Amino acid sequence: MMPSFSRMLATIGLLTAPMLLAACADPAPLFVDQAWIRVSPNKDMPSAGYFVVHGGETPVELRGVMTDRALRVEMHETMNMGGKMTMTPVTAVPVPAKTQVAFAPGGKHLMLWGVNPEAVQQGKVPLTFLFSNGDRIIVDAIVQKTGAAAPAGAEHEGH
Repeated sequence: MMPSFSRMLATIGLLTAPMLLAACADPAPLFVDQAWIRVSPNKDMPSAGYFVVHGGETPVELRGVMTDRALRVEMHETMNMGGKMTMTPVTAVPVPAKTQVAFAPGGKHLMLWGVNPEAVQQGKVPLTFLFSNGDRIIVDAIVQKTGAAAPAGAEHEGH
């Protein structure tokens, strides 16, 4: 039979082991998912892009988004100014550590001019996300044609 002091040390060891192992785990990564583009019905008007950025262990800024499948990409935010909805270009978006920042209809979003018709036909557009820490994350955005519902997993629709 184990003395009570030894039993207490063994119990403490069993209880603290998961915490110690968790401290050794890799830090949470910065990543982007749920990327999709709603194609404009008018080729002279921009299409809209949406996604979610998941912050890692340290805060960063999203400084831009690029693709070779559109002539131009800009970040914008829809805002209510005195009862009137307006869109404003955004040059950087803070991504606090361990949080999510959604680019969703009615809020922050991408505007993509001149999306390549071949990319629309293929159903995806590769987007490169540029962050203040030097990370470049490439994600394929699903292309949704005009009038189609947001793809499954884009639960931020309408926010």
